[in-house]
Amino acid sequence: MINIRKLETELWESADLLRQGSKLTSNEYCMPVLGLIFLRYAYSRYKVVEREILKDRPVRGGRVLPVEPIDFKTKNALYLPEKARYDYLLDLPDDEDIGKAVNEAMELVEEQSAQLAGILPKTYTSFNKDLLRELLRIFNNKTLDEVGGDVIGRIYEYFLSKFAPVVAADDGVFFTPKSLVQMIVNIIEPKCGILLDPACGSGGMFVQTGDFVNAHGISANTAMTFYGQEKAEYNARLCLMNMAVHGLSGNIKSGDEANTFYHDTHNLAGQCDYVMANPPFNMDKVKSESAYNAGRLPFGLPGVNEKKKEVSNANYLWISYFYAYLNEHGRAGFVMASSATDSGGKDREIRRQLLETGAVDVVLSVSNNFFYTKSLPCTLWFFDRAKKDSIRDKVLFIDARNYFTVVDRTLNEWSPWQLENLNAIVWLYRGDVGKYANQLAEYKKEITERFAVLSVTMKNDLALLERFADPLSLFEAEIKSAIDNASALQDFYAVNDLLKKYISILNEQTKALFSYGDGLEKSEAKTYAQGISDTSSSWAQFKRAASAAFEATIAEIKACRTIIKEAKWLTDKFGEGIYQDVPGLCKLALLSEIEEKNYSLTPGAYVGVAPVKEDDENFSERMAEIHNELLALQAEANDLMDTISANYEGLSL
Repeated sequence: MINIRKLETELWESADLLRQGSKLTSNEYCMPVLGLIFLRYAYSRYKVVEREILKDRPVRGGRVLPVEPIDFKTKNALYLPEKARYDYLLDLPDDEDIGKAVNEAMELVEEQSAQLAGILPKTYTSFNKDLLRELLRIFNNKTLDEVGGDVIGRIYEYFLSKFAPVVAADDGVFFTPKSLVQMIVNIIEPKCGILLDPACGSGGMFVQTGDFVNAHGISANTAMTFYGQEKAEYNARLCLMNMAVHGLSGNIKSGDEANTFYHDTHNLAGQCDYVMANPPFNMDKVKSESAYNAGRLPFGLPGVNEKKKEVSNANYLWISYFYAYLNEHGRAGFVMASSATDSGGKDREIRRQLLETGAVDVVLSVSNNFFYTKSLPCTLWFFDRAKKDSIRDKVLFIDARNYFTVVDRTLNEWSPWQLENLNAIVWLYRGDVGKYANQLAEYKKEITERFAVLSVTMKNDLALLERFADPLSLFEAEIKSAIDNASALQDFYAVNDLLKKYISILNEQTKALFSYGDGLEKSEAKTYAQGISDTSSSWAQFKRAASAAFEATIAEIKACRTIIKEAKWLTDKFGEGIYQDVPGLCKLALLSEIEEKNYSLTPGAYVGVAPVKEDDENFSERMAEIHNELLALQAEANDLMDTISANYEGLSL
């Protein structure tokens, strides 16, 4: 897994070190640096699309026809003229005016995309040429070629938050993590029509929607029309950059005219097929009279401070807007503060009216630590104004606060399989059993393919371990037999336990081998190592190579086991495809039940608590990890005390 946080830190530390050595302020440095990140990512995308185009490229006179701008347009991608390509800038001779060349590159890119006209920074001649060349080198990071989705938005936010509080001030707007955006897109399932994000930030909703639509074999630019409003000019410029590099076009407005509280900038009330947003939570000081006159409040104003004539908390302004923008068959999905699900006063009255429309579709609780710069929990809300009659008087509640993947101490996310599993609950609630069946088929396909690769790795392990490998050979054969005979997902569950045993034995055999080798004479160890691996000329080299091979095997086994675990998580709850309420996870509640709970939309109030499993594997494994960590810390502490004691003795204390 790519460590994006590590990448961000490395990029920032390198770039900021250069800024400190220059005379540039954070404000002067900010947008040009983001422009270079944009150019680098644009080039990465360009190379990917170019390879796709060249696969079936016609040949004339023995030569492959060169790619042209029209080829990229058909792929919804941004064409880069030669002088706008990152490698061209990197390879410029030292005596070239690099600042002028980068400015020209930005102008050439703007010529390829009307929506970028006047957006890209062109102040690079004010940069010291050595500083600019070093920045180009820093952002020529290979990892940027591997990261998909809204990477510009994420790196942008990180850089923006690090430059200076003055630059970063944005009325509480912060970057929406990719897995939350993906969940919103997956549940809304956009196909064609108008999509509005009235708090669009860096454009992540547009990017993920484009990927979703394109993945279904439809051209997103042809099928979708994107509209956005964003009060912060910097974010709006980034949004346009982000969309352009993904081959998307849209109408994005920014500044005072794009303040959603006071303007329906695009005149889209009642016109949208889809609305997606992550608005700033719990905003106050919104002028109540101006907001009321701006319309889009079918349920009236939320609570108003009559003395100040201000809306005390704008959450329900946003919620009302999202509903008001939808046409008669529109769907909305948005991030909202957890407190909004059961707030009282006028908020409760708006919730009641919303529920009576029958459009409230799904409400999903999210754990804390999902946001990149915030630790607060949140809730995802979904509206569907064309719900089936069979579920029109029901709301699906999902409590996913205990279902996520820990990235590190301060960041959680949903893995791709976890996203699909949560989405599968919605499919079954809506009666889309075919999509659920396809998901089970995907699980089986992925597991089978991974085991095909894993079997080769296991054979290599046996060859390396040689005389120590007998128990592993037995398990390798048993695992292969189990895989060959697997015809349903349930058949793979037994394989999961075998793989866990394989890891245990592999670790034991590795220790035995290395212990055996450490006792060999130097000449014998060298001969043994050379006999097993041509690349190992010494026992130490062999140990390093073998350790790396075994660790790679264990990582692959754990990846396989994770997929099996997620498949089991889904099928244990819903079998072959029948929705049922699952304590602690999901509940399909009638409007009458919601009324009994004072119109609360807090999922935890309905789903209850999941039964505790005494043999929870994750808990046991984590406790084992913690135990090992404590032992390691204790050993370090003992070593430190020995050192301190020795120092004291040396000082005759």
